[in-house]
Amino acid sequence: MLCIGDGNPYIGLQLRSVIETRRCGEYVMNDRVIVRVIAVSAAVFAVAVSTVFAQPKALPRRADIDAKYKWKVEDLFPSDEAWEKGYASLSQGLNRLDEFEGKLGTSADLLARCLAVRDSLQLVTDNLGLYASMKLDEDNRVNAAQERSDRISTLSAKLSSAASFIEPEILTIDSKVLDSFVKVSPALAAYQFYLSGLERTKAHILPEGEEALLALARPVTRAPGRIFGMVDDADLAFGTIKDESGQEVVLSKERYFGYRTSSDRRVREDAFNVFYKAYVPYMNTLGATLGSSVKADYFYAQVRKYPTCLEMSLDRNNIPVSVYHALIDAAHANLAPLHKLAALRKKILGVDTLHAWDLSAPLVKDRQQNYAYEDAVKMVVQGLAPLGKTYQADLQKGFESGWVDVYETEGKGSGAYQTGTYSSHPYVLLNYAGTLEWVFTVAHEMGHAMNDYYITRHEPFQYSGQSLFTAEVASTCNEAVLMKYMLSRAKTKEEKLVFLNYYIDQIVMTFYRQIMLAEFELTIHERVESGGALSADFFRTSIRDIFQKYWGPELVVDSLYELDGLRIPHFYGQYYVYQYATCYAAAQMLSERLMAKEKGIQETYMHFLSVGSSKYPVDILKDAGVDMTTPEPVAGTIRLFGTLVDQMEALLAEK
Repeated sequence: MLCIGDGNPYIGLQLRSVIETRRCGEYVMNDRVIVRVIAVSAAVFAVAVSTVFAQPKALPRRADIDAKYKWKVEDLFPSDEAWEKGYASLSQGLNRLDEFEGKLGTSADLLARCLAVRDSLQLVTDNLGLYASMKLDEDNRVNAAQERSDRISTLSAKLSSAASFIEPEILTIDSKVLDSFVKVSPALAAYQFYLSGLERTKAHILPEGEEALLALARPVTRAPGRIFGMVDDADLAFGTIKDESGQEVVLSKERYFGYRTSSDRRVREDAFNVFYKAYVPYMNTLGATLGSSVKADYFYAQVRKYPTCLEMSLDRNNIPVSVYHALIDAAHANLAPLHKLAALRKKILGVDTLHAWDLSAPLVKDRQQNYAYEDAVKMVVQGLAPLGKTYQADLQKGFESGWVDVYETEGKGSGAYQTGTYSSHPYVLLNYAGTLEWVFTVAHEMGHAMNDYYITRHEPFQYSGQSLFTAEVASTCNEAVLMKYMLSRAKTKEEKLVFLNYYIDQIVMTFYRQIMLAEFELTIHERVESGGALSADFFRTSIRDIFQKYWGPELVVDSLYELDGLRIPHFYGQYYVYQYATCYAAAQMLSERLMAKEKGIQETYMHFLSVGSSKYPVDILKDAGVDMTTPEPVAGTIRLFGTLVDQMEALLAEK
């Protein structure tokens, strides 16, 4: 199975996926939920983390929330007892794959039956895992929910082990024999793209004994990421700051991301310093873990006969390396709008020098309007009219059918995400707080939900997953269309400025910042590939130079800000973050065409939403009219950004 970081080019079914919760400023990865789709739910811009942490309101109990605001987990299993029966049945059925081992090359029928059994076991596992995860996120304090989650995680690993022989054994079948199997078996023909993908990567698969050795090495080569996680999640101790009212509060990651957008510069600076200083004692440790992770990437690239780590990583989804380089080159050629924004920030904020703690400060005074959840739903449904009446009707049905868990309650999982399985309807977790950010979060997560909804109705199970290269397009397109709708309806200069400020910050954090981090990843991998040494100092100076280049002379890159080269968890995922920028560019292009009511665009877009992994992601986007192998999608986003900055500057200059 595909395992990020082990260089395995198999494109088999994904047994585990990453849930990413939506948090101000970054993606937060949590590899703990067994579901079919990547529940990507997080733009990297601010998400309703307010600065009122010092006086938190008492949270309601889940039992006190009206049922219409809670997801219907019972649609998966009507009770915990039903889940237990499903778990017992799966436990007893894992040996169903044993009969196929060593025989896959004997007949088309036997190979087709093996894949069907694997898929049926996986679907049951997905449903059990999703139920366990959702019940845990309803209240993380419940021991029974934690135990249930741990049990299915263990059972999922057993299924992965039981199925591990399948893809290596398929790769031993002569390609002509495999082709003949596909021709004579309609059941196997449904797996043709999957099988051709395995064949495409065959040159990078080692003999069975060597693959076994790599499998044994996997826990060792993954250790740097686990060590980083222990430091980042368990060992860091943050100090205290005084909030806007002068009350002392203990800083946490969540609170830091909220204080970054405070209108009080002293609070922003204090929060920045306390947050980053927590990493200082671990600089050399984190330098060693990241260095070891990059070296592990290069180890796998070498043994699998790839020229570079980048080629190995992108080959998994057949993405040309030119896409990665073109993204960075386009940014380099168009830094003027970002430099202009830095100068505008400095001027509007009235500061002598611009620092990292000023980059998320609001440039206009928000009225802090509160949006009731029902109003947010109405705005989202109405705002997405350019996607068509079918989309709107299905979206409304989702809101009314137990897809969404709306409000924060005691013990509930934080942030926001979307998830689901092939046989379930989509589910969305929110902690809705009524801010403008949460309105856009609703649009974002329901974008994922609708994408999931359409894929599961048009694709067979084996193609119902998604590459991250396309997974963020639907969610981000929803936000872009909604933003254009709200800008068109803004009644005052102040209201329009609020929306422009928000839109600009989205592009900075979701597009430009991710390109900065992507360039950093390329720099550190190329360093190892050329025989250079890695160290904490190299990581810090590399990220500093990139930040300075992108933001220009107006930004003072403080030494603590250099620690971004050591503290980002995605660096352990190998060439991961660039896809957020490419998705954003693709989404902007599609949103422009939807808003312009281009002939046939609604049908084209609905088709795009219905394709999972039955094609390579670059081809899926090409079919939608977005060619990521050309400069235009990225260039279009940069032009949009420049226009928005010019509009904000002009509005601010008006008397």
